Formats: sequence, C-alpha cells, structure tokens
Amino acid sequence: MTGRTKVAVIGSGNIGTDLMIKVMRVSKTLEMGAMVGIDPESDGLARAARFKVPTTHEGVDGLIAMDGFEDIRIVFDATSAGAHKVNAAKLAPYGKKLVDLTPAAIGPYVVPAVNLETHEEADNVNMVTCGGQATIPIVYAVSRVTDVPYAEIVASIASKSAGPGTRANIDEFTETTAAAIEAVGGAWKGKAIIILNPAEPPLIMRDTVLALYNDPEELLQDAIRESVEQMVADVAAYVPGYRLKQQVQFTRIPEGEPVHTLLGKGVGEVNVTHKVSVFLEVEGAAHYLPAYAGNLDIMTSAALRAAEHIVAQLPAETEGALQ
Repeated sequence: MTGRTKVAVIGSGNIGTDLMIKVMRVSKTLEMGAMVGIDPESDGLARAARFKVPTTHEGVDGLIAMDGFEDIRIVFDATSAGAHKVNAAKLAPYGKKLVDLTPAAIGPYVVPAVNLETHEEADNVNMVTCGGQATIPIVYAVSRVTDVPYAEIVASIASKSAGPGTRANIDEFTETTAAAIEAVGGAWKGKAIIILNPAEPPLIMRDTVLALYNDPEELLQDAIRESVEQMVADVAAYVPGYRLKQQVQFTRIPEGEPVHTLLGKGVGEVNVTHKVSVFLEVEGAAHYLPAYAGNLDIMTSAALRAAEHIVAQLPAETEGALQ
C-alpha cells in the first residue's frame, strides 16, 4: 500500500460499504484507513473488520479518537444530509478533505465528467445525488451546444435499492438535484423527480432527461447528439454500466404549446422550438450491491473518481507526509 493516501468512510450502510470495497478493489491511489458507523452490528463494520480495516461504531467522534486519524486525508460521508452537517462541523478543525455523498450540499456540487477540476481544491465537495450524477452530464452536454432555458430529469430506481437515508432525504434529493441542474448543468431552470419503482424482480436505474431549446431551422441536432454521446462515453469511463437506452430523440414543440409555464419567473421572453429527450440506464458493478442498484453505484463511483483526482493534486511533500 506504499504511496497510497488513507481515507475514511463514514456510514456503514449500503453506500458506505460499496465505497469501501471500491477503494480496496479498484483504486490505485487510495487506501482504507477507517470504516465508521453507529450500529455495531452493521454488515459494513463486520465486513471491514474481516478485511482488517480499522473500525469504530461511535460515529465521527470515534473516528477522531482513533489511532491513525492524523494519517487520514480524505473522509467520505455516506450518512444523511442532517448527519453530514454535524460531521463536517466536527471535522473542520482537522484539515481533512470531505467528499459528501449526501444531499447536504455544504460544499460545491461536483459531477466528475463536468466540473471536477473547477473544485479540486475545495475542502468539502458535494456529489449531488444519484439522479444528479446520472443526468446532469447530459444537461451540460446540451447546454455546451446551445442555451437550455428548461431541463427536467426523472430518476427511476428500484425501491429495494432505496435505503432509509434515501427515503428520509427525498425532499433534499429533488431540491439539490434541481439546483445542480442549473448550477452545474447550465440550465436556466431545472426540475427533478424521483420514482421508487416496486417492480419485482427489481429493475436497474433508468433516467430520462428532457431539455427545451431554440432551433427553428433544426441546425443543432447533430451537434447535440454528438455532444451527448461523447458525454455518455466520458461518464462510462468511471461508471462502466452507464449507457444510452436508445437514440437521442428530438421533437418540435407544437405552436401554442404553453411551455412558458415551465420556465418560471425571471426568465423573461424566451423562444423555444424543440425538446430533446435522452433515455439512460445505469447498471451497477455489483462490487457489494446488486447490479440493479445502479443509483448507488454511480454515487460511489463518482465519489471515488473525485477523491482520486483531489489526491492527485496534493503537493508531493504533503501527500508523502500523510502516509
């Protein structure tokens, strides 16, 4: 493990455990330094102990008190929005880099395929939501070709893949995702919807992105299609199960369609002639979670990519001193 940067994972549930296994199996630059939970009987802590990863069931306070805490450089938080606010405050004096997998959004939104380099020096980066990680790259792919006055995403996930944290944070999910569609994706107005699908057997994550734009002569379709396909390839580089479900669809908006009701106040008079629809699916890598839990896999994959990039930017003397 020489030369690797030690990390801690707070949250011994599904997301945290999958992230731990990704660090151990996939990463070439990170090393597990601690697994942190609050339930001493959790499967995540039990697995970590079997892997000989240091553990504590006393939450962030236990992490701070652990031997070797000073060597940990990156802390992943896979708890909940409310818990992350407490955890971030307690960790603030210690100079750790935080990668937040909750919708707390204390730090800047980060979607690796879009804006990772912009925030590589931030002390706390927010990974938005699973729906955001899947769909914001597509909104951005359209917005880098043309203005996007309105973008709407629908994330459909297997109900079995939605744990208590996801269910407790539904409002935060929609609010954080919508805000990031605008701040990162570049849409003037964003909207997010999440669907918990109870189908049996469970279905893999499906995402729909709809964006309005102006193209009266239909001159932009090829450029938008190419931009979207390139972005899908960029995301798939760190989320192998990420793919287009079908070809990008373009539809002319009928004259008189009241699309202005979607734009909200403050947008002003805007002409939109077309909508582009992009249909995605995300299959998980099944490192710990079932393959249908692509919504969780894309979060842990994006968080891993973000942490690896942050570590790569550390000055050599600082990185070496922290091993």
